[in-house]
Amino acid sequence: MKSIQRLTILGAGTPTPTKDRFGSSIVVEVNGDLVMFDCGPATTHKLTKAGISTTKVDYLFFSHHHFDHDVDYPCFLLTRWDQGAGKEETLKVFGPNLTEEFTENLIGNEGVFSHDWKARVNHPVSQQVYVNRGGTLPRRPPVVNAKNIKANATYKFDGWDIHTAEAKHVQPYLDSLAYRMETNDFSLVYTGDTEPCDSIEKLSQDADIMICMCWDDQSVMEKEKENTGQCGTLGAAEMAAKAGVKHLVLTHMGPNISKTENTKKSLKEIREIYSGRVTFAEEITEVNLNY
Repeated sequence: MKSIQRLTILGAGTPTPTKDRFGSSIVVEVNGDLVMFDCGPATTHKLTKAGISTTKVDYLFFSHHHFDHDVDYPCFLLTRWDQGAGKEETLKVFGPNLTEEFTENLIGNEGVFSHDWKARVNHPVSQQVYVNRGGTLPRRPPVVNAKNIKANATYKFDGWDIHTAEAKHVQPYLDSLAYRMETNDFSLVYTGDTEPCDSIEKLSQDADIMICMCWDDQSVMEKEKENTGQCGTLGAAEMAAKAGVKHLVLTHMGPNISKTENTKKSLKEIREIYSGRVTFAEEITEVNLNY
């Protein structure tokens, strides 16, 4: 059995809501840990629909802080804390600049959602619900270990490592990171939002899977002047080909590329550049890790 047991695509879309896709988030099960990357619109609900307990996700990595990647963060934090009944592990959150500040501003003692947890901690009925769920009084406020991290760093966990690299997106307004999860037998890259760049090609060398944004068909992006700071079909394919990636998973798909006829056309063009396996991500689905 691979050390990465499961890869679930929760959000495969963009800031534009469609009936099939909206925002970005994935979850990886690795050596028994559940690790989430990004927390876009409705991620908490999508976790539940995918059969994944919110209380069991103990690690969260943000690529950057656009709303389609982090807007469900307060919902996830409060749901995890509320449903955990004091038995959940402390959540570890990593991301580029603003991750610490964002967390404190949400659920810190004076955070915008502090009114919620203060009511649940102190009101007798909320205390009783907490006890009925298996909690022991007194009820404690939520605790999260959030950390701002940089590119070109390595973080070691139990049987898996995370390597970071800069993703080129909307600097200098927001910092952006790409991640490589490495185990003794598998490697997975999550690009977040980026244009094709050397830093991600280097990060992705010989990876088993690269999960890469794909805003639209490349020709459309060039015509509409939307190819700066973003990958399209051919940009993603070229990076995957240069890096020798085995499986390219395209996500962050806009409304146009999501149309079946455009997906089929793009796949033919991608095949001219990249010979590995290609998956256009669907939401709330598992990616087959078997080769």
